[in-house]
Amino acid sequence: MKQPTIRDVAERAGVSKSLVSLVLRGADGVRPERRGAVLRAAEELGYRPNAAARSLSERRTRSVGVLLNDLRNPWFVDLLDGLNALLHDNGLHVLLSDARLNRRSGQGDAAGPLRDLGVDGLVVVGTLPDPAALEDIAARLPVVVAGAREAVPPGVDVVAGDDERGARLVTEHLIGLGHRRVAHLAGYGAVGELRRRSFESVMRAHGLAAEARTEPCDMTEEGGHRATVRLLGGPGQRPTAVFAVNDIAGVGALSAAGELGLRVPHDLSVAGYDNTSISRLRHLWLTTVDNAGHEVGRRAARLLLDRLAGPAGPGGLHLAVPSLEIRGTTAAPRR
Repeated sequence: MKQPTIRDVAERAGVSKSLVSLVLRGADGVRPERRGAVLRAAEELGYRPNAAARSLSERRTRSVGVLLNDLRNPWFVDLLDGLNALLHDNGLHVLLSDARLNRRSGQGDAAGPLRDLGVDGLVVVGTLPDPAALEDIAARLPVVVAGAREAVPPGVDVVAGDDERGARLVTEHLIGLGHRRVAHLAGYGAVGELRRRSFESVMRAHGLAAEARTEPCDMTEEGGHRATVRLLGGPGQRPTAVFAVNDIAGVGALSAAGELGLRVPHDLSVAGYDNTSISRLRHLWLTTVDNAGHEVGRRAARLLLDRLAGPAGPGGLHLAVPSLEIRGTTAAPRR
């Protein structure tokens, strides 16, 4: 069966093809009765605009590339939900690419596949190993970075949670419960550095610098497990609380505690960061910091839409406010 064309819609509505194009693009200045006639005709005929033809005429693909550092990170789910919803509401399609897989397949330019598809703009989610690689693509496309704090080229906006404030919230919570020997499973990149420095600053402010311990981990469950085993099995008194750089490492800490015969939170309090779906599982019920992932995604989409709409000024840093989610893995230390 032949698909209806814009000419068929124009004939059914009794208007010109150019007027149909204006209505379908949502242009202003069309009289309500004519707009209604065109929309009714399109619905009656089952007409769907040819996306490829429209892209050629507008010199835009109406698509946005989203380059993720690692699709396995569950915090990105909330971020993408906020990002996709606003972009979709504005008629844009989202194309996802995993930078980790691109690197493993030998793709030198992580954003190359998205750029080759002709996306109108790019959202980079998470910490990339070579932020300088953004310079080339930022010179050609509007770019927004979400969920990372590395330095970016001029004209690139950064949206993230306030990592220093979030780490302060959870560290103050543990100290407020009565913990003095608190350890931190520290991550990498600018985000990991901000959370570690904030933890150490709070411990120092409470006169607990000598009791604070920091153990590096790779922000995975296995890394959190290994780091916690080192902390709990090392010399000296073991910590009574562990603050993990993210929820995944926190789950590793819970596993290590269980293997060592420690009950959480009776023998060891554990807190994570990001408030991912993992932390909300009933058998874990992990105390964590809500890093406002949905809001970060929505702000990133808004900033990209603003840059797509016209010339924008220099890029800026936009921080979403975190909050503490107290659940079942933290309690006062045993006396």
